[in-house]
Amino acid sequence: MPSAGMILVHVLLLAGVVVMITPFVYMISTSFKTMNDVFTVPVQWIPRTLEWHNFVDGWQAQPFGRYFFNSVFVATAVTMLNLITCSLAAYSFAKFRYVFRGLFFSLVLMTLMVPYVALIVPLFLVVRDLGWVNSYVGLIVPAGTSAFGIFLLRQHMLSIPDELLASARIDGASEPRIYWQVILPLSRNALSALAIFIFTWNWDSFLWPLLVVQSESLRTLPLGIASFNSSYSTNYPELMAVALLAMLPVLTLFLLMQRNFIEAMTLSGVKG
Repeated sequence: MPSAGMILVHVLLLAGVVVMITPFVYMISTSFKTMNDVFTVPVQWIPRTLEWHNFVDGWQAQPFGRYFFNSVFVATAVTMLNLITCSLAAYSFAKFRYVFRGLFFSLVLMTLMVPYVALIVPLFLVVRDLGWVNSYVGLIVPAGTSAFGIFLLRQHMLSIPDELLASARIDGASEPRIYWQVILPLSRNALSALAIFIFTWNWDSFLWPLLVVQSESLRTLPLGIASFNSSYSTNYPELMAVALLAMLPVLTLFLLMQRNFIEAMTLSGVKG
């Protein structure tokens, strides 16, 4: 029979689950309601009628198809760029010996202590001077690497035996070949976990696209949803319907790759 402490823990966990999923359930419920039903008291969790047209009307209210493409393109490009840059840096920090290696890695970790908002202005000035404002390059390149990604992959690569790399070198393999055919295959789980994190972060990114993007054709989904909310008299059912559609890709990715998220959590806590 479970102890009182164990029962209390499960009750608290269940309460936390309820608190976390309540907004999500309310969003789903609202997306199927009429405007009049949104403000009824008490809240109608189950709509009287299912207004499916909210999804079609909301999606057609603005060019959300274009916004969806921009989000997919930018998030995918940023993810691929991070996998390349972070894995190369992590390979260097984990498997090579050179002067000031520890110092350089410490400097990388120190960037995690700098608030993102403190970097916005200088980063924008650099992007502006390079002529990248209002372009895909300006959306992608500044997010092309991640100190967290370098740390995560470096911690994993430390677990790869050095003898394996030494035997590859004895067999005549070059460093690029070792990186491509030995390091990357053995780091598949860590790379998958990092890809999920980076894709999710950039899919939800709002502040940086808000600063860089000027034309409507380059807007991402978060910007499109925000402009939907400000350009109209806020049709909440349509707004919730669009937000639900925008959330589905990331939710699907999470459901398909839950183990990689757990792997990422585990790896990020490993001490070198």
